[in-house]
Amino acid sequence: MAKPEVIRPAAAPTMFLVSDVGVCGRICTNSSGSSFRKLAFLCHLGDLSVESWQFRVRYSSPFCLRATSLLPLHLLLCALPHCTFWYLAWRQLIDDLTKSKTNNMLQTTICLRNLIRSSSLSSAGAYHFFTSQAASALQPACEPSYSDGEYADVDWDNLGFALRPTDYMYVMKCSDNENFVEGQILRFGKIELNPSAGVLNYGQGLFEGTKAHRKEDGGLLLFRPDLNAKRMQIGAERMCMPAPSIQQFVDAVKQTAIANKHWVPPSGKGSLYIRPLLMGSGPVLGLAPAPEYTFLIYASPVGNYFKEGVAPLNLYVEDEFHRASRGGAGGVKTITNYAPVLKALTRAKNRGFSDVLYLDSVNKKNLEEVSSCNIFVVKDNVLSTPAIKGTILSGVTRQSIIEIARDHGYQVEERTLPVDELIDADEVFCTGTAVGVAPVGSITYQSKRIEYKTSARSFCGELFSTLVGIQKGLLEDKKGWTVEID
Repeated sequence: MAKPEVIRPAAAPTMFLVSDVGVCGRICTNSSGSSFRKLAFLCHLGDLSVESWQFRVRYSSPFCLRATSLLPLHLLLCALPHCTFWYLAWRQLIDDLTKSKTNNMLQTTICLRNLIRSSSLSSAGAYHFFTSQAASALQPACEPSYSDGEYADVDWDNLGFALRPTDYMYVMKCSDNENFVEGQILRFGKIELNPSAGVLNYGQGLFEGTKAHRKEDGGLLLFRPDLNAKRMQIGAERMCMPAPSIQQFVDAVKQTAIANKHWVPPSGKGSLYIRPLLMGSGPVLGLAPAPEYTFLIYASPVGNYFKEGVAPLNLYVEDEFHRASRGGAGGVKTITNYAPVLKALTRAKNRGFSDVLYLDSVNKKNLEEVSSCNIFVVKDNVLSTPAIKGTILSGVTRQSIIEIARDHGYQVEERTLPVDELIDADEVFCTGTAVGVAPVGSITYQSKRIEYKTSARSFCGELFSTLVGIQKGLLEDKKGWTVEID
């Protein structure tokens, strides 16, 4: 394989010649042009600096770029089989790229497939010069096109709760013993993970859930994203992971919502469910914290979580399987808490139930929570919910309902809640980001079915109306819970 040639015109900035795909390494030229090493792809820009006439790229982790992958505008250093690309690094271009790395604006992307098709390269050895203007000209082929106020092409009347990939996701990385610094918005797509990544081998991962709601005037609102950020920090400490700061978390959620604003349903039609993930993405063989971590956010427009829609739920009390145990990780939103409930959940749904209500693993007689939400029991105008003691997730909606109920003058108790109290309860309902506030119509325990009253004038209906009114900007937010982002 012939060694690539480096050509340096007099009194001009450094020029790179990259050819022959298939080798991973570092590309660097010094002022004399004497040092040059080949690289197949550099697809993660760690640092960008200019020293004299030298252009240097340092990176965190290289990975192979396929024809369907997306390449950010500032990553103009690339190579294709049997083709040669020249990159002219003018000082003004470097300044522009450096500025683009420091702002939070939406990162421009280039579709490599269209770049290949649009290229006039017809034989090996053909040369092309690329500038920021030339690269930008290729951008529209890959960017989704919407007019102002336009929505994505979705049947908003039949959303349900299923994944509908939106246009963009947010990604931020850091190494172990370091802090997250800055992330970026990328086109939604597949990610690459080492087979020995901590999240794949040892379940070192957390997730959160929040929503963006559209107001009647078209503006967007987030609901208490700072609580999700705090909960992720608590979970990260339990799972030995670094976590984004509260401000980083909230800013990332804002950017994700803004980038996907066309996917936020019209007012009254649903919401944009936003899923932040924190995972050990670095490779590790022995049981240990991962050496690298990825914070990622994606989104999907959603409607009602349960297939029943707004109809009352029918729960089954599970006394064989348990969701969490004392000293475990049931109190944090680790990914390892959810797959173990699938067996009980699947069995219950096959029997016609909506979801499963779990008991404590020690005494097997006290209520804990439903598979994906918290539970409230109403008796004589008193709301009771299981206390947070390490096995129950501290839900954002749960906390909000407690505060709203107290503002309405109701007594709320957070305490040990025996399953036997379900027999005499006046009302039962569930709360969660995904489910909202859902009434329970019946609970089956040891072959006995207990039914509850449900109506718009119930506790559940009253509290739900207040919560949704605040979330959608229909009621005054006296507590500062909402964050307007558009």
